[in-house]
Amino acid sequence: MLIGFLAGMVSGFFSAGGGLLLVPYMSSILKMEEVKARATTIFCIFVLVLTSGVFYLGQNYIDWGISLKCAFGGILGGYIGSKILFRSGKKFLQISFIIFLIYAGVKMI
Repeated sequence: MLIGFLAGMVSGFFSAGGGLLLVPYMSSILKMEEVKARATTIFCIFVLVLTSGVFYLGQNYIDWGISLKCAFGGILGGYIGSKILFRSGKKFLQISFIIFLIYAGVKMI
């Protein structure tokens, strides 16, 4: 529950990033296999996003034109990404996640 709380705080504060905490936690600390950790994280993020989204909806912060276009693209990307995830090996997942984290960190700096 503590890691879920932290992921929720990160997600609510930065509007993203809960998975950056959850995937390493589940795969390293809980010793989940990579695919299961990512799939579990996706479900957790869904709940986090719904919670944050309700708050932002109540504050009238949502641009519906952009959000609906992104949502449709996200559905397609999520479908394709999950297909690739199921066909990828553990090493590929680890390396691609590390590369993504480095890229995201450099872009933020």
